[in-house]
This record gives sequence, C-alpha cells and structure tokens, in this order.
Amino acid sequence: MQSQTGRILHLQRLSTEDGPGIRTTVFFKGCPLRCEWCHNPESISPKPQIQWLEIRCIGCRTCLAACPNGCLSLNGPADDPGSGIVIDRTRCVGCGTCAQACPANALELLGMTVTVDELVAEVCKDRAFFETSGGGVTASGGEPTMQPDFVAAFLARLRAAGIATALDTCGLAARASMERILPHVDLVLFDLKEIDPDRHRAFTGQCNAAILDTLLFIGNHIRLRPATRLRIRTPLIPGATATAENLLGLGGFIARHLDGQIERWELCAFNNLCRDKYRRLGLAWRFNETPLLTAQAVSDLEQCARRSGVDSAIVIATGATMTESRSEQ
Repeated sequence: MQSQTGRILHLQRLSTEDGPGIRTTVFFKGCPLRCEWCHNPESISPKPQIQWLEIRCIGCRTCLAACPNGCLSLNGPADDPGSGIVIDRTRCVGCGTCAQACPANALELLGMTVTVDELVAEVCKDRAFFETSGGGVTASGGEPTMQPDFVAAFLARLRAAGIATALDTCGLAARASMERILPHVDLVLFDLKEIDPDRHRAFTGQCNAAILDTLLFIGNHIRLRPATRLRIRTPLIPGATATAENLLGLGGFIARHLDGQIERWELCAFNNLCRDKYRRLGLAWRFNETPLLTAQAVSDLEQCARRSGVDSAIVIATGATMTESRSEQ
C-alpha cells in the first residue's frame, strides 16, 4: 500500500476552512460532478493539465520549442514581447515538459503523481500546527473517493501517526469506496447542494438520489461508530441553491434522517475568487459577473434554514458578503 500511487492537485497548508483547527488540505484530482459554480475547476478532470500564468511570464518563448506535441502557440505577433501563450487543449496530454522548461514557472502542471509514503511525509511536516490547534489533514478535491485505495491507505497512515483526519466529499461515491475509507476518518465534511433532483441534475450534471443515499449510509456508520463526526456544507449560489425552498427541503431531509447526528450545517456564501482559474483553463464560467450575496440575504437564508426543522444551534453561515452600500448602487 505504501508504494501505491495517487494523483493530487496540490496541498493547501494553514487552512482554517476545511475542518477544525489549522489543517493541511490535500486536493485530489478528479470529480464525478460538474457543478456550474465549481470553485476548483482544475480538480474536475482526473488527468494532468497545464495552465499559463501571464503575470510570471518573461516572454522567453522557451516553452514553444520544449512542447513535444506542438500544443503551444502565441496569441499575437512573434516579434511582440506582449504576445501571450495559447494552449491547444485538444492536443495537450499534460506531460509537463513545457512547465519543466519554463525558467519563470509561468507554466504549471496541475496534477502530480505521489506515493502514500511521499504524501504522508509531506503533510507530517505540519504536525506542530495540528497539535497546537486541534487540527489535522483533510482529503478534498475534486472527489477523494474516486481514488479509494490510495486515500484509505493515506488516511490510515495518518491515524496511526496520531493525526486527525477529515474527508471532504460530494457524496457521489460507490458504496465500496465509502466502506473502504470511512474507518480511517474522524470527520466527514459532506457537500449537500440541492434537494430537488431535477435542479440538482441541471446544476451538477447528476441526480442527487445516490448522494442522499450516501449521506444516509454515513449516518448509519456514525450510529455504529459515534466517534466519527459529520458536518454538512451547502453552497449558497445566487440563482441556484440560494433559495428558501431549497434550504427548507434540505433541512427537512436532515431533520428526518440525521437528527442529532450532525454537529454543524454550514451555509457557505458564494464567492467569485475562482474567476481566473477558469480563464487560465480556457473555460467560460456562468457566474463570472455574479455579485456576492448581501449580508441581509445571507442572514435571511440562515434564518430560513433554522426554521426547517434542524436544530437551529448547528446552523452557521460563513463566507464573504457584499457591503450594503455597494448593493444599493
């Protein structure tokens, strides 16, 4: 198991948003959903990808000659130092040769293959932060359960080393994958987006029936292993999930099936910090011009969730909001 390999996107150290305390979050490559608001579009594909960061580019053009498949070109005249790099993604295989050749690190390879030993050694460098803050390591993505054997082996090693573990999941996972991973998880962060199956399919590309089944399976796991904790997170997306009907429906489901089993229902306010990620990947983003929710709008949605039948004490709204003065313009 220790020599088994997995594909990760990157590590985020000193994270305070992926579980309690200070954490190191490991983002895994690959996701079965295609959420229109996804804030990590670079994690959706399980394959390595290249992105160009124009702010770092020194215009040396070394990458053009380095690419073995001729995937790179300029978006302007060759004699114009301001011409940028264009990536032909229909031909790029994510080999990373151009990124290795770039002297300014303006081309980045998104997706690296690591062994369990390598990844454990890397995150254990942050043990002091975990011990002083009550934190740990969170497996996120993408969707970690798409690499079940690797993730299970990784989390098992951390648990054996006395490091707290968390699994951040969209819930669209094979039962066998969950059974493999859950015994090594202290905390589950479950993304519950939309209660209406047709709207869920429209927004994410998949129905929510299997996701709700997974949530119930995790609830049963917690009944048998009360030491495992569960937090549910719902993104508040304007024009999508941020509706009273959705929160009342989600809250009703939670109250009926998971009463007393979750320690927090977190309502995560929409943010647009991922806009440049889409641009660098050559992708359009539906929410590119969508403004943040106002503080009042988030407060109203939070109060709605508290009236849904869920214990109001566990409902928490987080995230940046638009200032009231700006909303009036």
